[in-house]
Amino acid sequence: MKFVNFRVGGHVRLGIKSEGGIIDVKAAAQVYGLEVPTTMEQVIAADAAALVQLAELAKKGVEAAAEDTLIYAPCIINPEKIICVGLNYVSHRDECEIEVPAVPILFSKFNNALAAHNQAISLPKTAVKFDYEAELVIVIGKEAVNVSPENALSYVFGYTIGNDLSARDLQFRTGQWLLGKTCDHFAPIGPYLVTADELDPYNLDIRCSVNGVVRQAGNTRDMIFDCAAIVSYVSSYMTLKPGDIIFSGTPGGVILGYPEEQQQWLAAGDTVSVTIEKIGTLENTLK
Repeated sequence: MKFVNFRVGGHVRLGIKSEGGIIDVKAAAQVYGLEVPTTMEQVIAADAAALVQLAELAKKGVEAAAEDTLIYAPCIINPEKIICVGLNYVSHRDECEIEVPAVPILFSKFNNALAAHNQAISLPKTAVKFDYEAELVIVIGKEAVNVSPENALSYVFGYTIGNDLSARDLQFRTGQWLLGKTCDHFAPIGPYLVTADELDPYNLDIRCSVNGVVRQAGNTRDMIFDCAAIVSYVSSYMTLKPGDIIFSGTPGGVILGYPEEQQQWLAAGDTVSVTIEKIGTLENTLK
């Protein structure tokens, strides 16, 4: 299934993508007198029977909203942790001219960085070198501590799309990357959270376009550390909680990887679109 969060007034509502559009789960459940999860957090915590009910609800003749009428919210609203993996694709490693990392390179973002599909993102005045990074985002489904690579994906609820926006001049001001990574709304995710049973994270095409021109094109099979290895590694150092999200790295083609004389940094008015096979497209315009 594909779940979304969208806003109605001052509230965030849970939706399910159907052939006719987006079904408001709370409203549909009231029509049919069903007790089902009505928030994304409840969905992640739900058992298999509740998910079956939601799938059946999506097939009923429920009125659905056209997607272009929705105001999206991030598909995960308040994760305890936002973990990111750097330099995790062969092509990105090559363009940055580094050796293969012996272990995943981890950094973090904070919740202030979250943004939604179609949300306009304000660029901070403290930087000028703005870059995109198209990424598959892992959403943890149950508490994970010291899990093996063989079992790691059983702890994943699903996957979404992310854009690890980066202010490169802030990122490399010191040896710590944080400042350039977690500016306000520099972690747009969504629009859909797709349950893990619907895709193979080891073989997904991923691309990024700026103003309609493709800048990145890769496949998740080119990850240095795949999703299972990442979840296992992180869980050996910290407890992963339901709703935690992990940005799994970006393929080559980022602006930073261009020769300096060819680097044309993102600017206000640019529209960045990230598309991942079997998930959808995340789009944001900068201002």
